Amino acid sequence: MSEPSFQDDVLTELGDEKLTEIAGLLGTDTNGARDTVAATVGAMTGDLQQKADADDDDGNEVRQAFAEVTQAPLEGVATLGGGLGGLLSGGMMAGVLAKVSKPVANAVSKKTGIPAPTVARVIEMLIPVLLAVFAKRAAGKAGGAGAGAPSAAGAESPIPSPGAVPGAAGAAPGAGGGLGDLLGQILGGGKK
Repeated sequence: MSEPSFQDDVLTELGDEKLTEIAGLLGTDTNGARDTVAATVGAMTGDLQQKADADDDDGNEVRQAFAEVTQAPLEGVATLGGGLGGLLSGGMMAGVLAKVSKPVANAVSKKTGIPAPTVARVIEMLIPVLLAVFAKRAAGKAGGAGAGAPSAAGAESPIPSPGAVPGAAGAAPGAGGGLGDLLGQILGGGKK
């Protein structure tokens, strides 16, 4: 049984209507929008993983935001899919995602040729969706996280993982590298 990639979960959560809206914004078809969303999500999650691995204020902020996502089942998770209400109820993680959005928009713009302001608007649309997927994945991992939640072998995510959280497997989510391991699991790093 294979676990879907993080990008697949985001595309599913996004739905056809929002994907069509993004396609219109980008001036492309839904396949082009799907590719742009996948590239953007990959860049955002890769940046989050790099920051989480860093031993600085940014790293602390990202780890704290993921800890917040995993601690309590967010009451409004089902309604995170839209508008400012979803962004506001995302807490610290919404702020972290907003903070990485400008460098990610610039990076995706360079890679795809799409103007950075357009990519930034796509990111604004994706933040509530990302929050919902993070919360759903964290809730799913919480059920079996103690002994290492089962995940399919070979279900590697296309998300680049720069040295992503090695040696953290089996640690408790609140302990040092354990949160990094949970971050890898939430982002679909294929950990056991």
